[in-house]
Amino acid sequence: MVPERDTRERVPVGVTGRPRIRLDQPLPPRRRLMPEWDPEAFGRLSERIARLLGTGRFIVWMTAVIILWVLWNVAAPDGLRFDEFPFIFLTLMLSLQASYAAPLILLAQNRQDDRDRVNLEQDRKQNERSIADTEYLTREIAALRAGLGEVATRDWIRSELDDLVRGLEEPRPDGRVVFPAEHPRGRDVGDR
Repeated sequence: MVPERDTRERVPVGVTGRPRIRLDQPLPPRRRLMPEWDPEAFGRLSERIARLLGTGRFIVWMTAVIILWVLWNVAAPDGLRFDEFPFIFLTLMLSLQASYAAPLILLAQNRQDDRDRVNLEQDRKQNERSIADTEYLTREIAALRAGLGEVATRDWIRSELDDLVRGLEEPRPDGRVVFPAEHPRGRDVGDR
């Protein structure tokens, strides 16, 4: 039989005699006195409970349980009754239910407020981007309009050609063809 080798990693001992802490490895988890829970899972559970408590189904079931409780403790034989007339145990159970329901509902509301705050922030950023895009497009359209004021449009060219054709069709008394008078150049075609 072959003896097993010790495969555990040896930690070098420092000057103080204590083992040195390895910085390339995470520390082992510490034992805690308080129980640990996942806050996200607890929040989801509280939201489910709050959704249940806020329904008509819960009210109907709660009313049915209370009616059965009262009927059982009034109409059942004395040996089977567990909560006599002042129904102190029923009051205790309802108080316990209310004492747990209120914080769970508040926790669910706080989580919803956090989600709403994040959504509001995202909406605000999206609105800022939309406004910036709109302003950019407005400036671009204004620049295009200014540029179009200097560009010859189809209607302007057509009107200029119509003026030239009229000028060609109406000869001058001396027989020369002249550009229309409203044309800025106003020079004679026959001078060429």
